[in-house]
Amino acid sequence: MKIGLDIMGGDYAPKATVLGAIEAHSQLKNNQHLVLVGDKDQIIPILQDQNFNPDHFEYIHTTEVIGMGEHPTKAIVQKPNSSISVGFQLLKTGDLDSFASAGNTGAMLVGSMFSVKAIPGVIRPAIASIAPQLAGGYGILLDVGANADCKPDNLLQFGILGSLYIEHIYGVKNGKVGLMNIGEEEEKGNLLAQAAYTMMKETSLINFIGNIEGRDLFNNTADVIVCDGFTGNVMLKLAESFYVITRKKGFKDEFFDRLNYEEIGGSPILGINAPAVIGHGVSSPKAIKNMVLMSRDMVETNLIEKFKAAFN
Repeated sequence: MKIGLDIMGGDYAPKATVLGAIEAHSQLKNNQHLVLVGDKDQIIPILQDQNFNPDHFEYIHTTEVIGMGEHPTKAIVQKPNSSISVGFQLLKTGDLDSFASAGNTGAMLVGSMFSVKAIPGVIRPAIASIAPQLAGGYGILLDVGANADCKPDNLLQFGILGSLYIEHIYGVKNGKVGLMNIGEEEEKGNLLAQAAYTMMKETSLINFIGNIEGRDLFNNTADVIVCDGFTGNVMLKLAESFYVITRKKGFKDEFFDRLNYEEIGGSPILGINAPAVIGHGVSSPKAIKNMVLMSRDMVETNLIEKFKAAFN
């Protein structure tokens, strides 16, 4: 297994990403190898400063970097030798089994759609995030930013993708799928929510439990929470702020600790033909490590083939 990691992506790259790669290495099996994509001349000195043997990694040298504020499509086209562009090309050719980056989110989405592309049958891939549950374990929230505007069939497919992800990554079989809405009643919500409710209720592909409200995000009501990317991104950023607030107030609690982005690592892009994970722009070494391990888990569980079979 070859796990690709963009060393140049993130606000604190390349040092934080290299240190995260070192942490991840200690938790990988002998047949699982990290491939560092980026400027090798910047990577090696950091490894040497840590007294870490550079031979533990493979390297793909690149000379360009896509900045966090660059236009995603233009950057992918104009910077073919950037770490993100090269990483996705290697993923497309099968030279990498997965690819992860804490770099430009838009460029990661564009790169995934231009190179490995969506699985046949998937209308729009989604970005997923983990929602810790009060009774223990995790739920999954999607979409959290890839699709600000959605159609009802998009939300139905998000439910399918999320159900497969939580089953094979977290072992939750027949996960309960809830549609985020402003009320539990079937007739509640805007036209999108009402039409999606009808489609999700009539399919046997998911275990649909109906509408849920924002207060149900963490209370184990649903294992898979479905919404459009605009709503999901707002909810995700709000949830992340809870952890920051508790730290500032000096309040420590196991549940709120699980809202720390570092513990989650990254957000997988679900519905494309290869495993890809987007990390937080401010990712620390610990977050990078967990992003790599998430990539590893997606490959180990053969998740993409499960998606392909479902949408065949």
